This record gives sequence, structure tokens and C-alpha cells, in this order.
Amino acid sequence: MNDTKDHTESHQKHHRQPASRLEVTGPIFSEEAKTILTLKALTFLASLTAAFSSELQTLLETRKAKQRLFDEGTLPEFRTDTASIRDDPNWKVSSIPDDLLDRRVEITGPIDRKLVINALNSGANVFMCCFEDATSPTWENMVNGQINLRDANLGTIAFTDKKSGKRYELGHSPATLIHRPRGLHLEEAHILFDGKPMPACLMDFGLYFFHNYQQRKANGQGVYFYLPKLESMEEAAWWDAVFDFTEDYFSVETGNIRATVLLETLPAVFQMDEILHAMRKHIVGMNCGRWDYIFSYIKTLKNHTGRILPDRHAIGMDQPFLEAYSKRLIQTCHRRGALAIGGMSAFIPAKDPDEMAQVTQKVIDDKRREATNGHDGTWVAHPHLVPLARGVFDEYLNGATHQRHFIPDGTFDSTQLLQPSVGSKDEHGVRKNIRIAVLYMESWLRGIGCVPIYGLMEDAATAEISRANIWQWLKHQVSLDDGRPFTKEMFRTWLDQEVDEMKASIDNDHNRKFDHASALFFALSTDRQFADFLTIPCYAELE
Repeated sequence: MNDTKDHTESHQKHHRQPASRLEVTGPIFSEEAKTILTLKALTFLASLTAAFSSELQTLLETRKAKQRLFDEGTLPEFRTDTASIRDDPNWKVSSIPDDLLDRRVEITGPIDRKLVINALNSGANVFMCCFEDATSPTWENMVNGQINLRDANLGTIAFTDKKSGKRYELGHSPATLIHRPRGLHLEEAHILFDGKPMPACLMDFGLYFFHNYQQRKANGQGVYFYLPKLESMEEAAWWDAVFDFTEDYFSVETGNIRATVLLETLPAVFQMDEILHAMRKHIVGMNCGRWDYIFSYIKTLKNHTGRILPDRHAIGMDQPFLEAYSKRLIQTCHRRGALAIGGMSAFIPAKDPDEMAQVTQKVIDDKRREATNGHDGTWVAHPHLVPLARGVFDEYLNGATHQRHFIPDGTFDSTQLLQPSVGSKDEHGVRKNIRIAVLYMESWLRGIGCVPIYGLMEDAATAEISRANIWQWLKHQVSLDDGRPFTKEMFRTWLDQEVDEMKASIDNDHNRKFDHASALFFALSTDRQFADFLTIPCYAELE
């Protein structure tokens, strides 16, 4: 494996790539959009794309080749060619900046202007602004998101609600802002490079760094990112080379860019040491992206009859394969000096006092499990849950800002990481999967990527798990708990019934997209070939 600096040096000849190779086909819909899509910014995007898009395509082809092996019966395993990295006790990641050491409570959310302000003012230590799973990637959303984060870093972001007249402004002690670009697998159709859509991750990363690195330096901060859905050390090394290239391009010091990796794919759990090593100049920690991890478990092992997951609602962090995942991540990160952040509590406040009491207890139990496992912090989806999560971690950290000194005992090997799960498989679960997935996809198609549904804040991982659950059950001809075989015809009937009820519950059906969402969900859940990500075919359907 070449050192990432060698990657960077091989790309130097691409500096200052002419922007003429890059074409913006999306409309410049506002004066503010013009300030984001400037010639200098686009020249930088062209340089990034020229330097890294070809290698990215090779990495994505490698993903597909590895998945074919899993489909043919191979199970994920630790690599033999990188054993020396895992076995060497002496290397650590670079020291972590002070403003990234306290990660006790992180809030996540979409790029909507009002929600950005609310999240920054929530009292959380960190706000991860998500350009990926919590955002529908319409062109206007993507460009407006860049405007919103630029203004947030400037400290000038404000919003007035037209209906209520309420004004939202940034408070005095906002959360540390971390940007989450789209995953490596996604493209941006509204910016072409040599006639082809550019990698969406490079658009999101490049525009954010370009417009914010100077202001963040003036604020005493580097530029921070959350990286989603990595599957290998080579993909981590690709990002590290992007970071090196960018730091060189703008003549900023190595380590100005810092990243936290979302450990949310099954292949990546077998390469955690390797990912940390590949990014050791820039990485500060890893996060248990547990909902996408459940989806990845199904996707990776979809052809394995002995690895069929039960209903997604029966899969909690007490399942052995998820507990092993959490503890191995903590163990690996802490051995290398990195932070280990816990997963998402997607609950939102309930109006009914009894329901809210149940939500409160569930959040406390979840965060207590993470804190006792050894996590340094956790995620919540709503500002009202910040004090609950903070209370738990304050109790267990006992005045400290992290617990990197704690390394869980145990050997969390492939047997534990791949252990089959038990749980319900019933009609109620299928119907709930249908309702949540269709409601989410219907909103996504209308440009809304983060949706409160049945007391939870749902994002794209919701629809992914739901359709993967159903696809796997249909493929393997699963019998439900009452003995009935789960069939495509049964799924079709239940889907139609649930969609009819959804339509009936909406007073004004104008411009709603239930039929469109239902058709997409049915196809994705029943196609012979499993789509790697539903957001790829659905992206083509966005208006």
C-alpha cells in the first residue's frame, strides 16, 4: 500500500485544472447561488475531479467485485495482507484538535436553513450537517446547503419563518460544525466534467472547503468532515489523498482537514485498524452508524440463507452482532488514540406525557449502554434529547470529556461480528416497513430528506433497511411467525392497502407522490437484482 502522500504527489500535475472541462447544467437560481458557483470554486472542483474521479471509479468497481464474492458464498473476514498494521501496537493517529475532543453529544440533521440554526443552538457539542442520508439531493437543496453553512461559519446565518414571523439567529456558543458530504457512490447530475456527472462527494467537499477554510481559520478551527459508507482502507486512503491535495492546493498546513469516519458498512468493520492507519494524519475518530450498518449487513449477506435478519424493528443494539460491532470499534479506536462515537437515537419528543416518559427511558437506556461500553459520545436527532444524552455521558465520564483510556476486554472476531440474529417476522412488521418507507420516499421525492414518522426522525437508512428486509425475505421465501409463506403477491396486497390508507389520511392530495413512491418501493423490494442503494435509481426521479 502506497503512502497517501505518494498519491498526492502523483496528482500535482492536475493543479489549476481549467474550469472549461467542467460544466454547470443546473440553474443559477439566485444571487446567493452565484456566490457559491464562482469561477475559482469551479476551477477547484475541476482540479479535484481530474485528479481523483478515475481512481474513484476503480474503487467502486472493486466494491462490486467483492460483493460478487459475498453473493457467491464468501463471508467477510480480516485481511491477511494487512495483518502487520493490525498487529503493530506502536502507531497512533495524530493528536486531536481541542475543539474536537469533547464529543459527548452530537446532533445530526439536514441542510435546511432553520434546522441548521436550531441544531447549532441545541446545546450539543457537535452538529453534523448531513448532505447525504438526511437530505434529498435536489440541485437547489445542494447549493442552498452550501450557502447555509457558509453563513453559519461567518456567524451571520438567520431565518424568518414566513408563516409565524418568528426569527431564528445563531446563539453565542454554537456547536462545532462538521460537514457530511455525499457518499462515494453518488453522482451530481447538474455538474458535468468532460460530459459526465461529477462525483457528488467531491462537489460537496470541494465547495464547502473552498468557501469556509479561511473563515474557519479566523475562528481558530480547521475544516471538519464526517465521511459516510467507506468499505475499505483503499477508500480511506483515497479520501486522505483528497485531503493532502486540498491542503497543498490552498497552502494550508497538513491536518487542517480532520475527519470522523462513519463505520456503517459490514466490510469496513473488518478493516478498522487499516482505515485509521490510512488516514492517520487526518482522522480523529469513528462513529457507529448503526442503522446503515444493519442495512449493509443485509446487503452484504443477502444471498446467505443462514444470515436472514428478522424484522428491522426487532433489531436492537443488544443483538450480539451489533454489540460486538460497538465494542470492537471502541477497542480499535482507543488503542490508536482515536475517539469512538456512539450511534443515533432517532426519537423525537412526544406530546403525550406517558409516551414521552417511554421515549425518555428508551433514550437513557440506549445512551447508558453506549457509555458503559466505552463510547466517548453519542448522537441524537432532536434538540430536546440533548440534555438527556448529556446527563448520561456526564455521569459516566465523571468530569472528563472522553474516555479514550478505556479499552473493552474481549476478542470480537468474525464469528461474533457475523452472528445470526433472532426476532419476529410478522405481518405487523412488514406493514410498518411499508408505511415508513413509502412515507419517507414520498417526502424524499418532494425534496424533503429528513422526516418525522411515528415518533422517530427518519432518513434514507430507514427506507434502505425496510426494502432490504422485504427483498431478503422474498428471495429466501421466508415463512412468517404464523406459518404463512411471505410472497410477492402478499406484499403487493399489503402495499396497496397501506398506500390507500395513507392517501385517505391526507386532506389535500395535491402534489403528493404516493403512487410514485409506492411503485419505486415495490420495484426495489422485488427486483431480481438488488440495487446497491435506492438513492441511485430514485435520484433520476427527482424533479
